[in-house]
Amino acid sequence: MKKIIHGILMVAAMTCAVSMNAQTAPRITAAEPAPAADEIVGKYVAAIGGKDAISQVKSIYTESSIAMMGGDNPSSTTLVDGVGFKNETDFNGTKIVQCYTSKGGWSVNPMAGAASPTPMPDDIYNAGKGQINVGGPLYDYAAKGNKIELFGKDGNAWKIKLTSKENVETVFLIDSTSFLVTAVKTKGKMQDQDVDITTKLSDYRKTDVGYMVPYAIDVDLGGQFNLTVTVKKVELNKTIDPAIFEMPKS
Repeated sequence: MKKIIHGILMVAAMTCAVSMNAQTAPRITAAEPAPAADEIVGKYVAAIGGKDAISQVKSIYTESSIAMMGGDNPSSTTLVDGVGFKNETDFNGTKIVQCYTSKGGWSVNPMAGAASPTPMPDDIYNAGKGQINVGGPLYDYAAKGNKIELFGKDGNAWKIKLTSKENVETVFLIDSTSFLVTAVKTKGKMQDQDVDITTKLSDYRKTDVGYMVPYAIDVDLGGQFNLTVTVKKVELNKTIDPAIFEMPKS
C-alpha cells in the first residue's frame, strides 16, 4: 500500500507531468475540414490572456488541497518563469518535493525511501521541465523546440499532440469554443507499471493581469485511482529567492 500511495503522490506532486508519453489518436481525414494546429494553439494562447498578459507574469505561487483516499492534503507550488518549478505536498506528516530547474531536477520522497534530496532521472526531468515556463509547453512552442500536430476531435475539443525536443509526447484537448485546455492525456509510470493518465482542467479564473489559471484539476490514473486538486490561493509576481530551487545538501 505504501508503494501505491507513493505512486499516486508522485503524480499529484507533478500535477500534469509524470513520465509523459502521448496517447495514440487517429489522424484527421481530408473529409473533415479543420483549422491548422498552429491556429488552434494561437487561439489557446489568446484564451489564457495573450502574449501581453503572459509576459507580465514573472512568478506564480499557488496553494492547493489534494483530495485523495478520503483525506485532504495541502500542497504548494512555486514557479519562476524560465528559472524553476517546485511543488511540495504534505501527506500524513510526510513531505513530497518535486523541483525542476533549467539545468536539472531533484526530489524528496521519504515514502519511496528517499528522505534526502535526490537528483531526478533524465526521463522524469524531461517529462516535467516544461513546467518552469509560464504558459506551459504550448506557449511559444516552436522557440522551445516543440512540435505540434492536429489529431482530430474528441467531442467538442480539438486534439493537439505536442512533441518536445526530447521526444516527450503529450496530447492536449482544447475546447473548440473557449479554446482553453480541458484535458491532458498521457502515459506515466506508477510502481513500474504503465498507466494511462487523464488530467482534466476546469474552473478557469482570470488574474489581475488577465492571465487565466485553472482552479480545479482532476486526475485519473488508468481508472485505478483518482485525485482532485483544488486551488485555494494564487499570487502573481511574488518576490521569490531563486535559491529555493537549488538542491539542498544531504
